Amino acid sequence: MMVFAQIALIAAEEEGSGSGGLEMLLPPRDELIAGVIAFAIVFFFIYLWAVPAINRGLEQRQAAVAGEIEGAEAAKAEAESLLADYKAQLAESKAEGARIVEEAREAADRMKADMTAKAEAEADQIRAKAREEAAAEKGRALAEAKTQVGDISVDLAGRIVGESLDADAHQALIDRYLADLERL
Repeated sequence: MMVFAQIALIAAEEEGSGSGGLEMLLPPRDELIAGVIAFAIVFFFIYLWAVPAINRGLEQRQAAVAGEIEGAEAAKAEAESLLADYKAQLAESKAEGARIVEEAREAADRMKADMTAKAEAEADQIRAKAREEAAAEKGRALAEAKTQVGDISVDLAGRIVGESLDADAHQALIDRYLADLERL
């Protein structure tokens, strides 16, 4: 409004000075006043109806943006909650996996110890059986050797003496000979 008033003052001064260039630029005073009044009326109606509508639109846009921000913050909080849950589950899974591995390792150690104990027990049994078999074989070999030595000595004695011995004499001779051998 001030601009128009200044233009009007400049125009009034120019008219008094008689300059023709400015008159060509400015509309006549009646048109200028009518234009200013028309502009004021249009401005008034725009201010009455358009400005509130624009303000309502801006307020709705602000509300929508605020709602979107709140929604985004809620989504962010939910995502952070899900991330925390995921991390907790991951840590729990890792702990469970470590526990399972440790249990498996302990079970393997127990199985190894049991298998080692069984193998040692079997080895001891095999050694004991081998000793028993060796002792039995030694006993059989000694008995067979005694029998063979007895038969050979009776046969030899019979040749030396020149007669055959009966079974009782034969056994008594074998026992004496073996007793003599054991003393040596």
